[in-house]
Amino acid sequence: MIPIAVQGASRERKRQQPKGRQVDAAALQQVQALLGELPRRRDSLIEFLHVIQDAYGCLSAAHLAALASELRLAQVEVFEVASFYHHFDIVREGEHAPPALTVRVCDGLPCEMAGAGELLARLPAMLGREVRVVPTPCIGRCEQAPAALVGQRAVGLASGENVAAAVAAAAGAIAAQPVDEDALAPVADGGFTILEECLSGARSVDAVLAALEDSGLRGLGGAGFPAGRKWRIVRGAPGPRLMAVNIDEGEPGTFKDRVYLERNPKQFIEGMLIAAWAVGIDEIYIYLRDEYHDCRKLLLQELARLGAQTPRIHLRRGAGAYICGEESAMIESIEGKRGMPRLRPPYVAQAGLFGRPTLEHNFETLYWVPEILAKGAAWFASHGRNGRQGLRSFSVSGRVKQAGVKLAPAGITVQELIDEYCGGMQDGHQLYAYLPGGASGGILPAGMNNIPLDFDTLQPYGCFIGSAAIIVLSQHDTARAAAGNLMRFFRHESCGQCTPCRVGTAKAVELIGQPVWDAGLLGELSQVMRDASICGLGQAAPNAVDCVLKYFPHEVAR
Repeated sequence: MIPIAVQGASRERKRQQPKGRQVDAAALQQVQALLGELPRRRDSLIEFLHVIQDAYGCLSAAHLAALASELRLAQVEVFEVASFYHHFDIVREGEHAPPALTVRVCDGLPCEMAGAGELLARLPAMLGREVRVVPTPCIGRCEQAPAALVGQRAVGLASGENVAAAVAAAAGAIAAQPVDEDALAPVADGGFTILEECLSGARSVDAVLAALEDSGLRGLGGAGFPAGRKWRIVRGAPGPRLMAVNIDEGEPGTFKDRVYLERNPKQFIEGMLIAAWAVGIDEIYIYLRDEYHDCRKLLLQELARLGAQTPRIHLRRGAGAYICGEESAMIESIEGKRGMPRLRPPYVAQAGLFGRPTLEHNFETLYWVPEILAKGAAWFASHGRNGRQGLRSFSVSGRVKQAGVKLAPAGITVQELIDEYCGGMQDGHQLYAYLPGGASGGILPAGMNNIPLDFDTLQPYGCFIGSAAIIVLSQHDTARAAAGNLMRFFRHESCGQCTPCRVGTAKAVELIGQPVWDAGLLGELSQVMRDASICGLGQAAPNAVDCVLKYFPHEVAR
């Protein structure tokens, strides 16, 4: 037996070595070289994780420990953030790094309908072991289904041949560079006519707010809150006030923000700066989904042309998490944390980013601001059908001849949208069902093709318009299979914070995988998820299943 005194001495010698993972000097030097002179801000954690992964293709345990040391954070805090997001590849000790190039094939509903499953099955043999092929949730190119990402390069209408060509072209591609936020500060000298009128005093704040209210412009990210009223609420809060712009459209079937950003980034930037002026915003944070790499380059180019006045603009890069489209989860992510939705109250307008009053807006809402002010509130409100007012940007995908973003009157029906804006159904296809509001908006049968598509018109049928993503199904599809695809998506994308959503989505996938659906049990599960989930993901996830039970019972009964 070892004497007690000797045992104590042995423990003392062991304690001379600090507990936990030690920082590797070489890894620390590599991280410091990558970050250069960038400020070591806690809220830049996700940006720095991107920098490391872009350079090395993965996140090693040594680099994570070094980054934690550099930011003066606990290593577990860095690890939990990195492991939350789908696009970060963590390599633990003893594990091999992933292949240098990853091909992500979208398995969202429009892409699944267009043959993504077959493409996923073919690509590994075509591309070889040096390329990793993985399924991925919606990448926002539903009008080009099936779609894929080769590294950071998007490939629409993906086939084995054009994906292989993109893989060959990716060899030697330059990784994304870290954002120097000191270069991103706007000034009103970019040909922004309406903004210049605001800054010069030709337009007053009250006049701008009144125009927005008279136009009827509502939040176009899905919630539909009146834009003018939101501006007044945040303007009335004590400063400093911040703005968070949501360009994280991850709802399967939605791609309108990407299309408008590619077409006319200046109109969006002007709308954003008008909002900042009217509300009295000190700093702006733009949250752009990681799948939109080309849009990121475009935004950086446009923002680099702006001068050095306030408010300061920060461009933040998502990392593959649908939940960050929820406003408070997005704010958590901007702050460098896991994208966990917050409990309410307080609301974002009261205590949002860094605890400050925050004006949170979807990209498209801001995009329309300059045009409404230039043409007048009456111009925007004059459009509409079936008693509705305004314009809506519909992201249309599925079995139509001409998929894409369709700017149409609010209140148009799906049949009118297909016939007048999409060139009709594809040859050999007839309308069987449609999703009026993306993955979470429910499913309706062809016999209900005359419902006006707008805010507040679909709720009586168990659906909602959300971000106006229309996915069209034909007689070659089933609502049951569509609901299965959507529920698997929600299971994958649940942040896991609350039990009703985390367990409920998984249980729903299991139940609807049975030959005959247990309507009673699914109904109980749906009610619990709606009543007890923290955010809209869990609350809306059952919509498709509920609609199948209600409108397509023949698909799930004996």
